[in-house]
Amino acid sequence: MTWNWQQTDWPEFRYDSAALAKLEAEFLSQSGVVVGAVRHLEDREIDQLKVDVLSTEAVKTSEIEGEHLNRESVQSSVQRHFGLEADTEKISPAEEGIARIMVNLYQTAGEPLEHETLFAWHGLLTRGRRDLKDMGRYRTHEEPMRVVSGTLYGEPNIHFEAPPSARVQEEMERFLSWFNHSQGLPALTRAGISHLYFESIHPFEDGNGRIGRAIAEKAIAQCVGHPSLIALAYQVEKGRKGYYTALQQANQHNEITPWLLYFARVILDAQRTTLNRISFVIEKAKFYDRLGLRLNSRQRKALERMFREGPEGFAGGLSSRKYIGITKTSRATATRDLTELVEMGALTKTGQLKGTRYWLRSPPCIGNRCGLTARMLFI
Repeated sequence: MTWNWQQTDWPEFRYDSAALAKLEAEFLSQSGVVVGAVRHLEDREIDQLKVDVLSTEAVKTSEIEGEHLNRESVQSSVQRHFGLEADTEKISPAEEGIARIMVNLYQTAGEPLEHETLFAWHGLLTRGRRDLKDMGRYRTHEEPMRVVSGTLYGEPNIHFEAPPSARVQEEMERFLSWFNHSQGLPALTRAGISHLYFESIHPFEDGNGRIGRAIAEKAIAQCVGHPSLIALAYQVEKGRKGYYTALQQANQHNEITPWLLYFARVILDAQRTTLNRISFVIEKAKFYDRLGLRLNSRQRKALERMFREGPEGFAGGLSSRKYIGITKTSRATATRDLTELVEMGALTKTGQLKGTRYWLRSPPCIGNRCGLTARMLFI
């Protein structure tokens, strides 16, 4: 197998810009809807949106690599780094590291991408690791850098092999120069090339996927002129198998139209997810306007915990046992509180006895059933 970086035209990527034109136009149109939607939010709601999207991105970008983090801990770390009030969660180095990367990505979106930026991100990702030689710097090992899985007839199944470590510094100099001088490219095209180009070099001993997705998000933010809050990792994780397949195919040549079309559609889906989350925040405000004064402190605490799960809602619904755990109350009080929440229209109830579960009745966008349109926002 001859990889893209081994070919004579590397890294002169070729693609059909006409094939991407309609998707680029759709992205710009939806970007305007996102801006209009955010203008409907109060400052505290914008803070909530930032924390929700960045926490979810931190968790999902880690899940893509097989690392499962505690969402509440990540959320607490993100809140603290934005100077917001947060629970005193015990946060692991991995959770703290990825949370800090996402906040830094948001706060420095418009700044150039430098070696030092990447080294700092990698250092945060690998905090507490004892199995890596090169942390906070590019890889130096002499053995080939390969992406493999399983075995095939006793041999590793090689999905990709990156340039040798001796070439990494040179390759990254060229990549960073390209990135920092490519802002004239359309947003989807630039993000797609950025991600593929970086992943093809695979400059770090570990963490390349997470850093590569952060770079794609930075490319998008720079093209729209502000932090994008786009749910890219969330969308990639939903179709993880297709993502790896598309990357593997793109690593084999430098005509990359299929890759750019794939990645553009992922970004557009991620953009719609962000709109869904904005709808969720708006509907949450309406929910409290309607019911806030009727809620006791226990009910408010439980509902707030449910809302923290975002538009997808509580996995498996809220049980009386979960309610007791959240509010630290008795079973009798929990039953009374939950019954009141159903009666006032805050929750719906399904199942019976031990199978009884409660679900947020509003906002209606739970489960990806809502979304904002340009007409809704600008009339």
